[in-house]
Amino acid sequence: MLEISSLDQIRDFVRGATILGTGGGGDPEEGLRLLEKILSEGKKIRLVSLDEIDRSSVIVVPYYVGTIAPEAKTKKTIKIEEPIKVAFREMERILGVKISAVVASELGGFNASLALYMGAYMDLPVIDGDLLGRAAPELHQCTVHIFGIPMYPSVIVSETGNKIVVYEYSDIDDYEAIARYLSILSGRFVAVVDTPLKIEDAEKVVIRGSMSLCLKIGEAVRLAKMKNLDAVEEVRKILGGWKIFEGVVESYKYRDEGGFLKGEVLVKGIGRWRDKELKTWIMNEHLMAWINGKPVAMAPDLIMFLDDDGNGITNTVLREGMKVNVLATKAPEVWRTENGLKFFSPRKFGFDYDYIPVEKLVEESL
Repeated sequence: MLEISSLDQIRDFVRGATILGTGGGGDPEEGLRLLEKILSEGKKIRLVSLDEIDRSSVIVVPYYVGTIAPEAKTKKTIKIEEPIKVAFREMERILGVKISAVVASELGGFNASLALYMGAYMDLPVIDGDLLGRAAPELHQCTVHIFGIPMYPSVIVSETGNKIVVYEYSDIDDYEAIARYLSILSGRFVAVVDTPLKIEDAEKVVIRGSMSLCLKIGEAVRLAKMKNLDAVEEVRKILGGWKIFEGVVESYKYRDEGGFLKGEVLVKGIGRWRDKELKTWIMNEHLMAWINGKPVAMAPDLIMFLDDDGNGITNTVLREGMKVNVLATKAPEVWRTENGLKFFSPRKFGFDYDYIPVEKLVEESL
């Protein structure tokens, strides 16, 4: 078990999770505020491995679904201040058992922090892992689908007062549409608690060690500044990835489409990338990247924008004129399988590309 009990630790965690959020994963400032609040209340944040919890345990997944566009604000009356807590209690009522632990749906400055917050609030441990290994835009990008494990029953609650139980869905497309539509109705987001897992299923689907990896990355960035090291390079080394570009954002065009932030970023290169340009395609997260029109990284592999201090840049704060460093690294192996690519690949997002691993694309671009 690892207890997260200091301000440095929670800041490290949010910093690392933001990097692995690949531009999405929610607002890290909100995530940090949640964790600061829970520490100030004397609650304990406990990370545990699956091997440390009882075999009879039931694990659930708390997260938010909704638009992350910067201007998104509900115009309706807020009736439920903390809808995630309401959803959690309702799930226990439906299951008829006490929940034993929580696991993050994905990484990201807010969504991974939310799992820590909910675990501490309910006095439950948080599994050291998640169901994605990064952030991604849709409910389709969850490891349970690779193994045929349903996400229902599900409880969906909006701050505007809607409380919906999905006992079963026909397919993941319908479930995604239901959750996304409810978030649009709310004007901002909905809180979701779903995917009750028995331990034998959790052992199949959890990307192990990803939460402690967030801590490790965040700590490395903090210490790099103290030791006058290149923080971007420290992150690259931990991930075993590649620095694929460095430059200045020349254009960034995005729109809110059906609750997703969609757009394209164009970066003009500097240094060794002078006279080159990088383009990424965004659907909440960076999912595709090209240098001079040639693919250099593609989903499910990770594409991360960092500033010179090694901090992850979310797509809600990315701006034209911003200096960026772009890293890429391998996705967890489960996403690179035939079943994994059915849910997370270029073709899943409408691109006429078969998936090519980032290590091969980087080698070809050198």
